[in-house]
Amino acid sequence: MPQAKKKHRSNPEWIRRHVTDPYVKRSVQEGLRSRAAYKLSEIDDKDRLLRPGLSVVDLGAAPGSWSQVVCQRVTARGGEPSGRIVALDILPMEPIPNVDFIQGDFREEVVERQLADLLAGPVDLVLSDMAPNLSGIAAVDAARSLHLAELALEFARRHLKPEGAFLVKAFQGSGYSQFVEQLKRVFRTVAVRKPAASRESSAEVYLLARGLRV
Repeated sequence: MPQAKKKHRSNPEWIRRHVTDPYVKRSVQEGLRSRAAYKLSEIDDKDRLLRPGLSVVDLGAAPGSWSQVVCQRVTARGGEPSGRIVALDILPMEPIPNVDFIQGDFREEVVERQLADLLAGPVDLVLSDMAPNLSGIAAVDAARSLHLAELALEFARRHLKPEGAFLVKAFQGSGYSQFVEQLKRVFRTVAVRKPAASRESSAEVYLLARGLRV
């Protein structure tokens, strides 16, 4: 089952870095649920993924910061609902206005049916900021991360419109280059993004794939 994001909150170094992080402070001030919101915001500022009227699926959405950004940028001027936003996670998520949330594993048939009931056909954009529960063993964590990215890719292949886009978190390391090649076989263009809010010390990058190959 895809795992939601979990940090080592008992680690003193993680705690120190977290409380002094400018993105954490800013997210609190701006009412965003996590610093991850700024990763998506920066990528969207560059690549123009989000606009009113789009249909978007946010995989591994909890606690909801990416869905918050999507909602802000997909909602029409004046605050009227626009497009369709569906968030999925195995963990619970506090409600967000104009975002439909499904709690469950997106590989399960019952979840697929719920999604089909909410969406009127293929979607414009699939997002995945999923990461595994980290073990601290590099090879194990890389394999788990790659597995989640591959699950998200398979989901995108099934649900995207031909001209749709797929943004997925990946970690540079074992299996990374092979996953990029997988993306290139499925999509016409693949670009690597490393937003400023993604810590320099992290092997985390985001892969933006656009236009399904028929």
